Amino acid sequence: MPVKEAIALQTALYRKVLRLMGNRFEISVVWKDEAEAMQKIEKAVAEIQRIEKLLTTYNEESQTSLVNRNAGIRPVQVDREMFELVKRSLRISALTQGAFDITYGSVDKRLWNFDKTMTALPDAETARKSVHLINYKNVILDEASSSIFLAKEGMRIGFGGIGKGYAAERAKAVLIAEGVSSGIVNAAGDLTAWGYQPDGKEWTIGIADPNAARSPFSYMSVSNMAVATSGNYEKYIQIDGKKYSHTIDPKTGLPVSGIKSVTIICPNAEIADAMATPVTIMGITAGLNMINQVKGIGCIVIDDNDKVFTSKNIHLT
Repeated sequence: MPVKEAIALQTALYRKVLRLMGNRFEISVVWKDEAEAMQKIEKAVAEIQRIEKLLTTYNEESQTSLVNRNAGIRPVQVDREMFELVKRSLRISALTQGAFDITYGSVDKRLWNFDKTMTALPDAETARKSVHLINYKNVILDEASSSIFLAKEGMRIGFGGIGKGYAAERAKAVLIAEGVSSGIVNAAGDLTAWGYQPDGKEWTIGIADPNAARSPFSYMSVSNMAVATSGNYEKYIQIDGKKYSHTIDPKTGLPVSGIKSVTIICPNAEIADAMATPVTIMGITAGLNMINQVKGIGCIVIDDNDKVFTSKNIHLT
């Protein structure tokens, strides 16, 4: 009997939805017994909670907070796990020419509330000053001591652009170690899927429609793939009839416009999560040009006029 047919005869899909890292997580596993499936899901949840404690900026005693508090003062020794995540983040910053930057937390948030009280953009000089501390090149890593030093006082790192994807990958690793050969971890739209559904078919993933976020505009069949979407459809401002995303360009300090959503498809949720925002910041031409040069990554962009653009390796029907 083929493996896929055997899966279909013996298993079912079990799922749990809960709030983690300030976001909606949905963890689904294909397994033969509900009680066992839930035990395995709980181990994945515990792993996500562990990562949240490590990366959060809401706890003054987290390693991230300690690094931020010592910006411009001294290096802080951190767990190797966090050190390696920062190192990978800096590599993505170099690849995206700073469009992805974990020092994004250094932005002066007083300029940006993205609600109806905001009726004008700040002038260019004020906007530039608000992001003057954002610069991944000022994150100094020391391999020998596993320490991180933020070179300028007032700098802050944060993992909002990569943390959910990393957590999804870690949860997946825990589930696979528990013998789960098929499942999905969906971290507020940043998801990783592996194996097959109970009927032996690949997973069907909806690509969010930026004009109706709860309704997909397209579907993809995937296995052993990750998908992440960044869009302005949930948080934005409208000034003089023009829509501005809540995403701030770290070079200018001004919100980006022109793109409604970016969806990244690749084998790793951490990378998918980290690459979605940079394409939004870089713009359609430069963003897709970058993606086309990276092996194994696909991209779908929808602009403000609802026109769809894709990287060379994506063919929508």
